[in-house]
Amino acid sequence: MAEAERWTAHNYHPLPVVISSAEGAWVTDIDGKRYLDCLAGYSALNFGHRHPALVAAAHAQLDRLTLTSRAFVHDQFATFCRGLAELCGKDLVLPMNTGAEAVETAIKVARKWGYKIKGVPHDKATIVVAAGNFHGRTTTIVSFSTDPDARADFGPYTPGFKVVPYGDLDAMVAAIDETTVAVLIEPIQGEQGVIVPPAGYLPGVRALCSTEGVLFVADEIQSGLGRTGTTFACDDEGVVPDMYVLGKALGGGIVPVSAVAADQEVLGVLRPGEHGSTFGGNPLACAVATEVVGLLKTGDFQRRSAELGARLHADLGALVGHGLLAVRGRGLWAGVDIDPALMTGREACERLAQRGVLAKDTHGSTIRLAPPLVVEPAELDWAVEQLAAIL
Repeated sequence: MAEAERWTAHNYHPLPVVISSAEGAWVTDIDGKRYLDCLAGYSALNFGHRHPALVAAAHAQLDRLTLTSRAFVHDQFATFCRGLAELCGKDLVLPMNTGAEAVETAIKVARKWGYKIKGVPHDKATIVVAAGNFHGRTTTIVSFSTDPDARADFGPYTPGFKVVPYGDLDAMVAAIDETTVAVLIEPIQGEQGVIVPPAGYLPGVRALCSTEGVLFVADEIQSGLGRTGTTFACDDEGVVPDMYVLGKALGGGIVPVSAVAADQEVLGVLRPGEHGSTFGGNPLACAVATEVVGLLKTGDFQRRSAELGARLHADLGALVGHGLLAVRGRGLWAGVDIDPALMTGREACERLAQRGVLAKDTHGSTIRLAPPLVVEPAELDWAVEQLAAIL
């Protein structure tokens, strides 16, 4: 811990746990103590640590080919792109590496679509986003963040974004005009505390975008790929966006993999040389992500998330009024508001870690629970028991 503190920039404030190995839903520190991982790498580890099929795919690819750049085509690329496109129900995908890269890709594509297809005057495109959003930490993305920690002291800020309250459809209607090319929102706001929008909000956004000729871009980086009990959080309300932005779990907790998925009319606006990434869609990433897509196609993880999620939310709901003020979420994903008179979210996570449960705080006395989808029912019950104990 001291060496890490000495040699790294202080952009994180990790819990005092040094992990050296992991398997499934459990991690082990350098002293041999085991912890139930209830963060799952912010949903990057939906399939658990070192899932056998994903590790096998990585090992096999490491012995063959790891990188070509997109200057050439490799033998894993088409299989991955087709599989992900079919999973999303879209014509095309564009692979990148990190979630923030995928969001930046979506912004660029939406702007060019606005100029080439919609006919917005050059350099006038605007994108409507929601307050409380978290889409990454690049300079463009923090330009439309409302989190002072993410935004302050990083200006000048990128123009072209309109921020409206999350869940407020009337405000979105008022913000859309002839320059609007896209609405970019999270179906559930993760970093904000797992905020679920009001019923009817996502269908309302979909209908509005269709009526106004605006792209609906859904950032499913944290909410997608089984986390909420369906393949995508948008599925919960029967909504299909024009563009999915994906990441985290797509790499199986092994390599960073992200992508955007959309139909030909949207992604087809790009031409060679206009956007790219040396590592985007590399052979190792594609081999692992192809296996991830295969796991999701069975539907088993989505069903498991829905069933265990119902159990988790029932157990957490019983603690409301007994140290908890509120619980939100869907599937195996919960935002838990602890009574601030008892402790902060950071203090709660430190106390949970002492009892063998790893979680992460956000915004004061809120903690997030997002265990891997391979967690066992008894393990889930035990984690809630530890929360009850610290309360």
